[in-house]
Amino acid sequence: MLVVGLAPAAHGANRTGRMFTGDRSGDWLYRALHGAGFASQPTSTSLDDGLVLTDLVVTAGVRCAPPANKPTPAERDACRPWLEAELDVLTNVRVIVVLGGFAYQQTLRILGDRGLSIPRPRPKFGHGAEVEVSDALTVLCSFHPSQQNTFTGKLTEPMFDNIWNRARALISR
Repeated sequence: MLVVGLAPAAHGANRTGRMFTGDRSGDWLYRALHGAGFASQPTSTSLDDGLVLTDLVVTAGVRCAPPANKPTPAERDACRPWLEAELDVLTNVRVIVVLGGFAYQQTLRILGDRGLSIPRPRPKFGHGAEVEVSDALTVLCSFHPSQQNTFTGKLTEPMFDNIWNRARALISR
């Protein structure tokens, strides 16, 4: 499984060197991944904290923390080769979980440009939405575990847990 977020957080991954490590979004992500059996522990605080991920890689659509969490088209396009290179290396990905609308758009754009079947019209992003792009690959959508979403209740722990349980079921089929 590949997990695609927005960008490394200024005080999280930019500081620690691991995506979603050392910030509140990561607290949500790694707790949920642990609960679904994808992470060896429910926390991620530093590169040497002992965390081991199983059957997944975590990455981002852009490589630097954009102002107001809104990457420009130039930033999106400049960072695209990094995500494409990861997809080239990860040849057995069966599920891509996108965290937020930006990750969804960037991921579908890349997959479509690679000749995979993106439905037209493109399905609207929404928490729990699924897009089958081939017999062997599904894009699963989740709201991003940002404080903006978790503090307001737009994303709850049960909602987030359901995403990882669904991802586990998709991988196992």
